[in-house]
Amino acid sequence: MATKGKNIKIFSFFSGCGFLDLGFELNGYEIVLVNEFSPSFLGAYRYSREQMGLSRPQYGYFNIDVNEFLFDRAEELNQYLEESRKDGSLVGFIGGPPCPDFSVAGKQKGRDGDNGKLSLSYINLIKKHKPDFFLFENVKGLWRTARHREYYEELKKMLRDSGYHMTERLTNAIEFGAPQDRDRILLFGVSDSLKKYCKVEGFPWEKNIKYNWQEVRNLQWPSQDVFKENGTRQVPSNVPLELTVQYWFDKNDVEHHPNSGDCFVPRASLDKMLRIEEGDVSKKSLKRLHRWRYSPTVAYGNNEVHLHPYKARRLTVAEALSLQSLPREFALPPEMTLTDKFKTVGNGVPFLLADGIAKTIKDFFNTTKR
Repeated sequence: MATKGKNIKIFSFFSGCGFLDLGFELNGYEIVLVNEFSPSFLGAYRYSREQMGLSRPQYGYFNIDVNEFLFDRAEELNQYLEESRKDGSLVGFIGGPPCPDFSVAGKQKGRDGDNGKLSLSYINLIKKHKPDFFLFENVKGLWRTARHREYYEELKKMLRDSGYHMTERLTNAIEFGAPQDRDRILLFGVSDSLKKYCKVEGFPWEKNIKYNWQEVRNLQWPSQDVFKENGTRQVPSNVPLELTVQYWFDKNDVEHHPNSGDCFVPRASLDKMLRIEEGDVSKKSLKRLHRWRYSPTVAYGNNEVHLHPYKARRLTVAEALSLQSLPREFALPPEMTLTDKFKTVGNGVPFLLADGIAKTIKDFFNTTKR
């Protein structure tokens, strides 16, 4: 019997407001447990699902430190896992531990940083509770920076020693159709008990990829244009429009989105902002997007500010959500602070990337006899 998506149950950790989870939910997986330490982010997770009419997780929302599932609440989690398997379902863990300590734009504390330690917590959680499979996602710094890569290889060795067989890929969100240059490391593993059925060497990483990132990057994209408020630009004919900022603004009808009014109003430097050309993303802080190009990574920490291509302001939350390729129905709660809204959007996995990897995992299991 082929494994179907509805027979796969997901335990989600470091869930944020649930961009990664949404990719799995909308592909037929059942999210049965959600864990997020930030009460604000978890509240946004719940609110967004209510607005979209999605089911509440069977075992609920857990606003706790993930380490509690390793100690005080380990038996509780184990009971949920056992119960989830009773109907023959496969059980998977998905999560992307907070990554500022590995990011090239962060403080580079690595394994010793508070966030860096959470990657080890997630690996220990997998080792202790033995899900049938797992997905670990993180920033490219964990892959490409030498000292962080050493730590990453240690984590993988721990998983191998615990009986997991793994495959990995450094992926860019552009490959799946999201309009931003965002690299992520994806590590997928299956337990030893599934080895004779599931050969990770045949994991179909390429199956749901829509664009070749190198080819996209080499296209003749528009460069920079003098900023003109509410000005128009000719639509280019030699680039995929579905990868552009303006395409997603239109697709998600950002001007009428519930979060369309959520925007920081600059108290200073307005004159400086107005002098930045459309498409000038070279500066460390103020970057003005070009309407007919894809966006830099949608992340707004470390004083990085993204400006609207042809309006004299910063991006709204609605616009940022569209660049994360979320469905237009996805919205954040009105009572959430602006800071938390932009932080959770910037932390999230682009929806189309999540959708693509969920489809790929489903394809992998659907071609395998249980």
